Amino acid sequence: MLAGLVLTPILAFPAGSGWETRVSTQPTGPELFLGIDKESQTFYIFGKRSPLEVMRKFSCTTGQDMGDKTREGDKKTPEGVYFVEEKVPGKLDFELYGNYAFSLNFPNPVDRLKGKTGHGIWIHGRGKQLVSRDTRGCVALTANDIKSLDGQIPFGTPVIIAKKLSWTRDAQNDPTAQQLSERVRQWANDWQNKRERFFEYFQPEKFAQTEGTSFSAFKNHKLGIFARQPWIHVLVDNVRVIQGPDYWVTTFDQFYRTQSLISAVGKRFYWQKERDGAWRIVGEEYTDVPPGKLETRYLTSKRAEVDKLLKSWMEAWLSADIDKYMAFYAENASNGKQNNAESIREYKKALWASKTPVRIAADKVEVAIHKLGLKVSFTQTYEDSAGHSDKGPKTLILAPKGDGWTIVSENWGKS
Repeated sequence: MLAGLVLTPILAFPAGSGWETRVSTQPTGPELFLGIDKESQTFYIFGKRSPLEVMRKFSCTTGQDMGDKTREGDKKTPEGVYFVEEKVPGKLDFELYGNYAFSLNFPNPVDRLKGKTGHGIWIHGRGKQLVSRDTRGCVALTANDIKSLDGQIPFGTPVIIAKKLSWTRDAQNDPTAQQLSERVRQWANDWQNKRERFFEYFQPEKFAQTEGTSFSAFKNHKLGIFARQPWIHVLVDNVRVIQGPDYWVTTFDQFYRTQSLISAVGKRFYWQKERDGAWRIVGEEYTDVPPGKLETRYLTSKRAEVDKLLKSWMEAWLSADIDKYMAFYAENASNGKQNNAESIREYKKALWASKTPVRIAADKVEVAIHKLGLKVSFTQTYEDSAGHSDKGPKTLILAPKGDGWTIVSENWGKS
């Protein structure tokens, strides 16, 4: 498996002295990220090449004043973990910005907690000769260098800006990175299962501050959804972990389903360590992701569950054990002319009294999303003890039930 990166703090630093960090090979790191070393005025593009490699390197210029940005107009370049948001639209002043500029998400949630102010921090070009420490807080490259990056740095690319940034190819398995990667998955599982401890992942006061709402309002909103929705599915994928000065960021893709809603988003959590030693979420951000790609991942993750259900269902059917067979059906399940579980039970009991199944097979299984859960289509082959056989398309509609699925509808057509 390809390696990633972890950020290792070299030292604790007093206010104003700047953040120094080292990046290294680590499994949970992003595939691609940018690094800016303010001290050497160097711009790096790092990529996973097992081990970590510098793909490209440029000279750059940063803010006119030294140190981390704290307020609007201080002419300092912020230090921390940021993300490319968008290509700045419209015609730019070529001498100041070149032909291309990409905005960053400064101030991020942790910056806002610290009371930092300002906006419009870009990575942009320069239509004149680069002069060291010559911007009002942005990161600038030559016009030709920034032009060469157009199309090479996707929106959402992490950007690590530090007073001093060093790197190594050596692999490091940072325990905090592993812990936070797993914590994201635990958070999703607790959300899906509507557990009270879902709320324990958040630092109430800080999360409320960055969200601009009270934590009780956030909690009550979620509890209302828990009460209204019969089931919730949450898939998280592509979890990446990046360390900042006094916080960590996890990025991931999220596919969320209820009976009435489907959403696919990218998400970032900002984590800080509490006095009790627990890492808690103090802020979050959303990004766009291709919904079709996440839906495919969701269906792939559910395919094993469907295959397991089909196998057990056909085994129960083949055994003609009515109790085992009916355990797969919801009380309101329908099957042709039978419109509830009891009528299905009576029909099968009468049928199996004279002829029992001897062969059942399902081929060409396909799984799709359905408003009630999943639609499972396949070609069914059936033979019974009286010598009767048939083959044709069957469709099952499955609804979530606990950690598994139950059949709510069954339709059959002979070929």
